[in-house]
Amino acid sequence: MKYLSKAVAFSGPSGSGKTTLIEKLAKTLTQQYKVLVIKHDPKDKANFDVKGKDSYKFFNTGADTVVLSPTRTTYFSHQKREVKDIINMLKFDYLLVEGLKEIELPRISIFRGKIETEYLPYSDAIAIDNTIKIKSDLKLDVLNLNDTKTILKWINKNAKVVKS
Repeated sequence: MKYLSKAVAFSGPSGSGKTTLIEKLAKTLTQQYKVLVIKHDPKDKANFDVKGKDSYKFFNTGADTVVLSPTRTTYFSHQKREVKDIINMLKFDYLLVEGLKEIELPRISIFRGKIETEYLPYSDAIAIDNTIKIKSDLKLDVLNLNDTKTILKWINKNAKVVKS
């Protein structure tokens, strides 16, 4: 089976709606396509397992651990993986990346209330709600944060094919 392998990234301040938008996009895309989401955890604060459970105990031995169940597979690794490593490991039609400004992917930055300009150098488009008024000199595509269909069109037009 041939996969599209299209990738796009999302950035924006905390609370701007990145996760909500990615969730909406993934729900729509997974109706027809294989979707992979990578979320950046720059402060290393996410909790993925519960103390006392077998997978927690195995992982804390220093071993990489894979948990297989009837509905999912979870992979825990002690080695930092680069996005390119994950891309090469998995098959997908669409890759949606939350964060990771340093990787070169077409990027939509999400804003509510105000545009935080430090995100603009990494952005190819912005998705905003009606609380923001746009200056005419902005040289980025401007998308309605609440118009998932238009955002999907932008993704299909601009996403980077990351493997053949």
